[in-house]
Amino acid sequence: MATPLSDQEKRKQISIRGIVGVENVAELKKGFNRHLHFTLVKDRNIATPRDYYFALAHTVRDHLVGRWIRTQQFYYEADPKRVYYLSLEFYMGRTLQNTMINLGLQNACDEAIYQLGLDMEELEEMEEDAGLGNGGLGRLAACFLDSMATLGLAAYGYGIRYEYGIFNQKIRDGWQVEEADDWLRHGNPWEKARPEYMLPVHFYGRVEQTAHGPKWVDTQVVLAMPYDTPIPGYMNNTVNTMRLWSARAPNDFNLRDFNVGDYIQAVLDRNLAENISRVLYPNDNFFEGKELRLKQEYFVVAATLQDIIRRFKTTKKGGPARVSFESFPEKVAIQLNDTHPAMAIPELMRIFVDMEKLDWDVAWDLTKRTFAYTNHTVLPEALERWPVELMETLLPRHLQIIYQINQIHLDRIASLFPKDMDKLRKMSLIEEEGGKRVNMAHLCIVGSHAVNGVAQIHSNIIKTEVFRDFSELEPQKFQNKTNGITPRRWLLLCNPGLAELIAEVIGEDYVKDLSQLQQLSAFVDDAAFIRDVSKVKQDNKVKFSQYLEEEYKVKINPASMFDVHVKRIHEYKRQLLNCLHIITMYNRIKKNPTAPFVPRTVIIGGKAAPGYHMAKMIIKLITSVAAVVNSDPVVGSKLKVIFLENYRVSLAEKGLRPTRHFFFLMLFKFRWQVFSQAVHVSPSVIPATDLSEQISTAGTEASGTGNMKFMLNGALTIGTMDGANVEMAEEAGEKNLFIFGMRVEDVAELDKKGYDAMSHYKKIPELKQVMDQITSGFFSPKNPDLFKDLTEMLFKHDRFKVFADFEAYLKCQEKVSKLYQKPKEWTKMVVKNIAATGKFSSDRTIAEYATEVWGVEPTDLKIPPPNEPREAIEETARALKKM
Repeated sequence: MATPLSDQEKRKQISIRGIVGVENVAELKKGFNRHLHFTLVKDRNIATPRDYYFALAHTVRDHLVGRWIRTQQFYYEADPKRVYYLSLEFYMGRTLQNTMINLGLQNACDEAIYQLGLDMEELEEMEEDAGLGNGGLGRLAACFLDSMATLGLAAYGYGIRYEYGIFNQKIRDGWQVEEADDWLRHGNPWEKARPEYMLPVHFYGRVEQTAHGPKWVDTQVVLAMPYDTPIPGYMNNTVNTMRLWSARAPNDFNLRDFNVGDYIQAVLDRNLAENISRVLYPNDNFFEGKELRLKQEYFVVAATLQDIIRRFKTTKKGGPARVSFESFPEKVAIQLNDTHPAMAIPELMRIFVDMEKLDWDVAWDLTKRTFAYTNHTVLPEALERWPVELMETLLPRHLQIIYQINQIHLDRIASLFPKDMDKLRKMSLIEEEGGKRVNMAHLCIVGSHAVNGVAQIHSNIIKTEVFRDFSELEPQKFQNKTNGITPRRWLLLCNPGLAELIAEVIGEDYVKDLSQLQQLSAFVDDAAFIRDVSKVKQDNKVKFSQYLEEEYKVKINPASMFDVHVKRIHEYKRQLLNCLHIITMYNRIKKNPTAPFVPRTVIIGGKAAPGYHMAKMIIKLITSVAAVVNSDPVVGSKLKVIFLENYRVSLAEKGLRPTRHFFFLMLFKFRWQVFSQAVHVSPSVIPATDLSEQISTAGTEASGTGNMKFMLNGALTIGTMDGANVEMAEEAGEKNLFIFGMRVEDVAELDKKGYDAMSHYKKIPELKQVMDQITSGFFSPKNPDLFKDLTEMLFKHDRFKVFADFEAYLKCQEKVSKLYQKPKEWTKMVVKNIAATGKFSSDRTIAEYATEVWGVEPTDLKIPPPNEPREAIEETARALKKM
């Protein structure tokens, strides 16, 4: 039995969401009404729910501003080493609720909004997702910003303020259709434009050799306008900055020839320059070598490096400006999130050599000590290789610098390995076969002092296979930094019921130290705790079922197992393997309708890149199978299939929100059953999931972070030994996950031997039946050949070997169903998994980057709040320097 807490301890627990003070509530209501009146210029008679959302957002932002300014003052005083996280993607999702949680304002805001006669849930639903990312890489960047602020690091995120984020996905007649994501159409209350820091970025032109060295001339200029978004740490008064650049045409753009040209056309042509920040490229794990994309990549790094150098040169008022760059790597760490910002390496060299007139060797040493590179994929089609011809036109000086870096690099290789032409070819930054291309990963490795993969297995593959020659040359450069997720968004916000339940038994400190979840191991045999965990899950499922029924008009059985597969649609992620299993289950029910069957609701969601034909066909197959299964009366409530339209951050995360009454009831009766009578309904897939599908071919998924989110929220994992699944199995014990299929070595062996899909088809009767149904048009009677491209791929050129793992997957799924019939045993395994998720906090990941890559120390020093005098900042800065 869980030890009962005293009333005093119960009251302490409530601070996870912030205490409701009467003064707090009154102040929030006053701020809300003031913004409705003065900012939105509305009264209660004509205000819309969106107006109310904006009034609340501005009110919450007011509580950030003082801390934001304070944080920058503190960094100015303490002058710590700054960390710059450069990424072409920041998949932030919504900001309001996350900000309320991190500031400890959620309860007070709930109460204030209730007293104003409004529904908090409705207001939160008005916020647009900031979908400035495709998937894992962009969402990781967002989690990292949260952790860097929570760990008190002087860190900045730099990226692009795309006018249109990741497209909205509509499913029409079973097909994916894309719609533009005009996320800024109503304005963004969280950003602050900073036109005073607007900077020029140059393109095209030519290189002139002068007496003072090379000079890049006759360029076209685009201006980079910064927009700042505050990033609050969790309850520590730190508010860092994410700075996103927007492209603007200079006022004289195309107007110099006005006397001979067309003024109207010249003004209209300003759009050409501003297109740079218009839209996010919607490819995940695929390289598209378009000029606009290279422009985006250079645009963000050119603006960012000017900003970094301006900040480096600025010292405290009265002090001399820094003129020497000797201390640059001691004051600046730049992390490249994949190769997309790789042009930062030649750009920093251009600044040091051409503009600051540093000696090449000195500049190169500083550059290498400043940069670190994170690799995110081993798929060859995802690695960036820019045509030399394109780079020569767009960035002629940078190409010269890359050639010079390469020459020095190859001279070194040649001296170490004389006559080994093959090694020179493999390690060159310039690939010669099939047209000259710059290999951006090689540029990043050569130009950085640290290179890391994002899970142990991935880092090993990088070292022993993909970049083997480089790691043999400089083994000390290669590291592993297993990805993580922020527990603030992915537990407190996402699943408040579970978060409170955990706080009840182990206290609330786990929010900033997720390793404390290990203490839950002591409650695996606690009947009351197991019952409560099960109740949280069931309530999440009931609410999500209501959402699904409303949205998809399919009757859902909330007692069925929720089997969930949500991620980008890609052949390597093997949504097809899941689909073949669904058809197999359908066939089994049809063959013997009275046989016992563990009911399942299979939920698959994710976007396909608009130009990725095979991924779009996979969606069409899933929706076609769903149409057959869901309308078959023989199947009934045993099996339902849902394709979750427009999967995005807010659909993944929205949890059951306790109503205002819950927190007062909690003071007297803290058991979970109170919560279940006091909830708001919100669509939310992760907290409602029983079984998490992580079934990529071993050796293809770099890490995955969705796997961690599901584990933390009480789902069990069925997966291959790939990415972070390997470490999840290590942490929880392999017997507490449903692991199946080929290991990396088996895949390599099969590649050597040759993969024969047909042999599996002939050998496995259930697989043969499924494939025959797809091929014969059972799921597409109006067009029997509809899935011909898919079936041809599976039989003749399936790089990801779906059939090879089919039998093992089926057997593993049977083990899953068997355990699901024993709810207590299932929930015990769930608790063992939650207890093992401590490692997968992005706080741990960032602490490792900080000490092992960036040379900075995380701190739990709290920046003095805005109501304390300025002297308090100086005192805290002195304390930090002593540390």
